[in-house]
Amino acid sequence: MEDLIISLPVLVFSVVCHEVAHGWVARQQGDHTAEMLGRLTLNPVPHVDPIGSLLVPALLAVMNAPILGWARPVPVNPRNFRNYKRGDILVSLAGVTVNLLLAIVSTLILVAAVWLERALPGLATSWSLLQAMAQAGISINLILMLFNLLPIPPLDGSHVFYHLLPPRLGMRYRELGRYGMFILFGLLALGGLNFLLWPLRWLSGLLLAFGSLLV
Repeated sequence: MEDLIISLPVLVFSVVCHEVAHGWVARQQGDHTAEMLGRLTLNPVPHVDPIGSLLVPALLAVMNAPILGWARPVPVNPRNFRNYKRGDILVSLAGVTVNLLLAIVSTLILVAAVWLERALPGLATSWSLLQAMAQAGISINLILMLFNLLPIPPLDGSHVFYHLLPPRLGMRYRELGRYGMFILFGLLALGGLNFLLWPLRWLSGLLLAFGSLLV
C-alpha cells in the first residue's frame, strides 16, 4: 500500500505526459484534434482512465507485479497529417520518448535528493520520500516505454512496425487491433509482462550508474 501511494501519483503524471506528447506532436504534424478537444493539458482530469490509471495499477501492486497503466488515449486523426507515414511514426514515438526523458529527469531528482539529504539532514524524512518518488519515476517510466514499444496493436510500437511491413501484410496486421486489448489483458492476468523485467533492470541500472557519477 505504501508503494502504491508513492507510485500512483507518479504513474498518473507519467501517463498524462505520455498522452499530451502524442497530441502535441500530432498538432505539429497538422492535426489539431487533441487541441480542439482540450486534451493538450497536464490537468489529469480529462486524461485519467478509471481502469487503466487506477484499478490496473492497484491490482498489479497487490500482485507484486511491475506497476503500469494508461490514460485515455488522446484522439488523433492521421488523415490531417501533412505526411501520413512520417506523422504516424513521430506521433507514435512521442509518448515513449517523453517517458524516457522523464526517467532521466527522475534520475537527476534522485541525485539532487541525495545531495539535499547530506546538506540538510534535519529534513531526512522529506528527502527520503523524494528519493522514493524519484525511484518510482525511473522504473514506472521505463516500464511505460518498454510496454508501449511492444508491437501489439494498438500500442505505439505497432504503428511503427506496421510501416515496416508490405502494404497487404500491414493491413492484416492492423486487423489484430480488435483483439489487442484481450491479448494485453491476457498477458497481465498470466504475468506474461514479467519479460519486461530484464530490460527494465538493465536500463534502470544504466541510469542509476549515471546518477552515481553525480553523487
